Amino acid sequence: MENEPLIDEALKSELALLYRAEDRHYHSLAHIGAMLALAEEYRRLLHDRSAVEAAIWFHDAVYDSRAKDNEAKSAALAEQKLSGRTTPERLAHIAVMINATATHQLPPLDDEKATSDAALFLDMDLAILGAEPDAFDAYEKAVRREYGWVEEPMWRTGRAAVLRSFLARPHIFHTAEFRQHLEPRARQNLERSLAALEG
Repeated sequence: MENEPLIDEALKSELALLYRAEDRHYHSLAHIGAMLALAEEYRRLLHDRSAVEAAIWFHDAVYDSRAKDNEAKSAALAEQKLSGRTTPERLAHIAVMINATATHQLPPLDDEKATSDAALFLDMDLAILGAEPDAFDAYEKAVRREYGWVEEPMWRTGRAAVLRSFLARPHIFHTAEFRQHLEPRARQNLERSLAALEG
């Protein structure tokens, strides 16, 4: 059971439908594809690649920009759909990783390997912050479209608070690999975006 991929083609098709919803401008299949590509790129560092890939596929499965419990609902969906496909312990690790995307703080896990995988997973999810300026700007526009119902002054205040909270952290990324490659540009992108929001 452990060696089988957790996400089969039927489940991929089912999840792909959710990611193709019209109101998804950033949290779409393209985002999942980008994260899966990073999982492939960093596969030598992953201890349980199948579990990380399952977390990638499910982490934004439920996405409503008006809701506050998307991560919890996505984790619950993962537990429901993957029940019987793997051990309860592994399923718990997947759920913990998904829930951690609510804050992008490293979750408390009793297992060093699971913690390492969670750190990489969270960094993959935030890799866009350290993208080239054009790609980062396109991401910002896409997220704004997902929150199209929020009036501009409220959006600026809320988004600025989110960006400031990331900038206030000692490190945006949890792993040495991502810090080395993406941290400086992520800070530049966030500072530039913050200046535009507050300008």
